[in-house]
Amino acid sequence: MAVETDVQDELRRLRTRIPRLTGSLAATVDGLVLAHDVPGTEPEGLAALTAAALGVAYRMTDAASRGEFRELLVRGAQGYVATYAAGTTAVLTLLADDRVNVGRLHLEGRRSGARIADLVDTHIGPGGGRHADRAAAQHPAPPPDPARRIGTLPVRTPQRPSHAPRPQPGG
Repeated sequence: MAVETDVQDELRRLRTRIPRLTGSLAATVDGLVLAHDVPGTEPEGLAALTAAALGVAYRMTDAASRGEFRELLVRGAQGYVATYAAGTTAVLTLLADDRVNVGRLHLEGRRSGARIADLVDTHIGPGGGRHADRAAAQHPAPPPDPARRIGTLPVRTPQRPSHAPRPQPGG
């Protein structure tokens, strides 16, 4: 698929632009890997964790009235995990050494996120994904709800357990 090759090329270029970058991954917001360069890390697991972190980060920015999600930075004892929005359908996650220049990491991460968003939108189209053609053929998707933003999950009302007695009217 052309988008995977183009995104993989962008990830390789990131290695040359960010000293101390140890890995990079581009995925859809629902956790499907588009391309990766993460030696020693399982890309599918990292993509799934990125999707989970994206959901939490989106809710946090929303709850704190900080606008749309843009990026997330996590620092561990061994280095950084930085996640950047790449349009509305993709996300870029970068792994870096503890001594990375964080300003450079942000600058290049934001630029690459924008380029990956353009690549995904050009090759797949907004709202598409790796398996969009196959899924659309099997189960046509309903039109997207413009009020629901990417990264949000529908809220379900807790259900009453089946063993609990139901309240009786009037009594």
